[in-house]
Amino acid sequence: MALNADLYFSFRSPYSYLAIGRYRELSETHTVDIALRPVYPIAIRDPDILFTNALQGRYIFIDAARSAQMLGIPYRWPRPDPVVQDMMTRKVSEDQPYIHRLTRMGQAAQKRGKGLAFADEVSKVIWSGAVDDWHEGEHLAEAVSRAGLDLAELDAEVTAQADALDAEISENQDALTAAGHWGVPTLVFEGEPFFGQDRIETAKWRMEQKGLAER
Repeated sequence: MALNADLYFSFRSPYSYLAIGRYRELSETHTVDIALRPVYPIAIRDPDILFTNALQGRYIFIDAARSAQMLGIPYRWPRPDPVVQDMMTRKVSEDQPYIHRLTRMGQAAQKRGKGLAFADEVSKVIWSGAVDDWHEGEHLAEAVSRAGLDLAELDAEVTAQADALDAEISENQDALTAAGHWGVPTLVFEGEPFFGQDRIETAKWRMEQKGLAER
């Protein structure tokens, strides 16, 4: 019987992007079912605490690129950024045309049993640097199709059920807090949080103690 875990994830987090493909592969090759639990990034949830130390943002930019290079994962900061924000002043715009749509679609995809695939394929389009203007043309539609879903269907649910999806996303955030963490990516397995793209092997080690095996 498969084990179960939850992956708390943000479409604005470079570390979530660096983790998602590996967690998807783990769920496909080993006996663990990982549910995507999308949350809004801190820039949306609590912008007043984002990069309160100017060194934080600089370090993340450097470390994410370095980590991607080490892992051999294509990477470039998104164009456009999923969160509309002035990086010089750190001011977050009130108009956010991307992150709400992405996060709500991620929640809708998980309800269809395709959460990890959706997050992986969409994140590649946003973060890999393979395309410019990921939000235009057919880039998202093709990514969603590769995940086995239909973009028009997801967008229809996002439009019609925005409040309900946001309530579920809020529950995800509450569950992450209850598990003992605040950041993403965090995998929670049997109540134990594993934070960061560099804790995947640690999480796998723990699951192997509980019977994780190859499928």
